[in-house]
Amino acid sequence: MLIIPVKEGENIDRAVKRFKKKFDKTGTMRQLRKRKQYIKPSVRKREQLKKAVYSNEMFSNM
Repeated sequence: MLIIPVKEGENIDRAVKRFKKKFDKTGTMRQLRKRKQYIKPSVRKREQLKKAVYSNEMFSNM
């Protein structure tokens, strides 16, 4: 649960902005979207391998 203390005389827009920033840092929405569909472990591993190969090729050419 996120708690955003609003200071005396503080603009509510600024407090909402702080809330959004804190909410993004928790990663709750990313986690919900990730859990929406089940991905088999073999597919997840294959995607990680593809990313590793791609990044390795990008940084080895520099």
